[in-house]
Amino acid sequence: MEIMATAPTLTLENIRQMIVGIDKKVPLYDGRHVQYINFDNAASTPILKPVLDKINEFMGWYSSVHRGTGFKSQISTLMHEKSREIVARFVNVDLEEHTIIFGKNATEAINKLAHRILLQPDQVILCSKMEHHSNDLPWRTRTRVVHVDIDDKGRLIEEDLIANLEKYRGRVALFAITGASNVTGWVNDVHRLAEICHGYGVQIMVDAAQWVPHRKVDMRPQDDPGHIDFLAFSAHKIYAPLGAGVLIGDKSAFGQGEPDMVGGGTVHIVSLDHTYWADVPEKEEAGSPNTVGIVALAKALLVMEELGMDNIAAHEAHLTTYMLRRMKEIPQASIYGGDDPYDVENRMGVVSFNVEGLPHELVAAILNHEGGIGVRNGCFCAHPYIKCLLRVSEEDARLLEENILKRDRTTIPGAVRASFGIYNTEEEIDVFIDVLKRIARREWKGEYQQDFHTGEYHLKGYNPDYGNYFRL
Repeated sequence: MEIMATAPTLTLENIRQMIVGIDKKVPLYDGRHVQYINFDNAASTPILKPVLDKINEFMGWYSSVHRGTGFKSQISTLMHEKSREIVARFVNVDLEEHTIIFGKNATEAINKLAHRILLQPDQVILCSKMEHHSNDLPWRTRTRVVHVDIDDKGRLIEEDLIANLEKYRGRVALFAITGASNVTGWVNDVHRLAEICHGYGVQIMVDAAQWVPHRKVDMRPQDDPGHIDFLAFSAHKIYAPLGAGVLIGDKSAFGQGEPDMVGGGTVHIVSLDHTYWADVPEKEEAGSPNTVGIVALAKALLVMEELGMDNIAAHEAHLTTYMLRRMKEIPQASIYGGDDPYDVENRMGVVSFNVEGLPHELVAAILNHEGGIGVRNGCFCAHPYIKCLLRVSEEDARLLEENILKRDRTTIPGAVRASFGIYNTEEEIDVFIDVLKRIARREWKGEYQQDFHTGEYHLKGYNPDYGNYFRL
């Protein structure tokens, strides 16, 4: 009798072994190889083995979706549409009232909404000063954007939102807000903000790229005053980096007007002189979709459901508390946002900081070359937010812009960011703190030089052959 092996139950205790590439070792300055520590999860997460395994299984059945009569096409179409149902369940929306539009990432999703939302000539859009560029710049292409202020810790000032809703009463088309900041980790109370906005007849759009992977998200029914009108997020931040993104909204929001992209799959029928557009979501998904990426996203959401979003939030809160406690051992480090180890209920596992007297680019380079630790540094696609947190004066900002336009990026302000995923551990934080302490004491080993054009620091005389690790 043949006994079929069953897949292990996924828990946070065994999830680390389910991360593709978790065992990769990277070279250090002194010739040693150490296991890589990835503290750059806010940018992109690695792929989960169950996701990769499901994709490899699916590839044997992959074919074009919609309108194909072949057996493989029928399976692919079924999985494509089943993925919408999984997304809908994950964020609690009714597909009878809402539409789920697939694209390549959250940035594309927000741009689509910005081009599809109906605006009157005198209307404004409100967004906060804490936004990622992807939830700020798209709105600027359409109309005037008014930025809601933040406090000295980088949190949204609710009173300023209300003041702007009053000031532009009857003229606000939308309030665009991040669910959680990719710089400070602050999690906004979006349902409370939604209630406030709906009281003024204003819809709310939430950039959930940093929120969905770390917290349970509930868009709520449309008759709930705290419901979210529009939501966008990316698969590459939720352990499925294969190029899928999601935009969710009321079907009626996309019923009028032409889609922002046109072509195959967007129409009912076309003649030489007129076109009848298809219903949503097909109307908004021009061309052949990334069905592989969409299936990967759906499988990742199923894994997150199995782990439990409350369990994930608790694990990452524990890591954040541990990191903030240990950071207090380094008085030369300044943390942006909150630095209270026990104030993490409304904060994700994101810690942005600088070391006194040292460029952020240099600190990040040393962490890599002498610790095997991957972090991110710079402005994190949130220039206005970073300049507020770092208290960059208008004069300094003007000089900075002049230098950048001269292709000189040696003085760009910024910070170093460590961000956690479901698989990170206290032991990794301990390694990070040990290396950071040496940096703060100026005890690094290598000689580093800065690139004038990029602002990055490189280890002098160090030229690893990356082809020894991966090549096409």
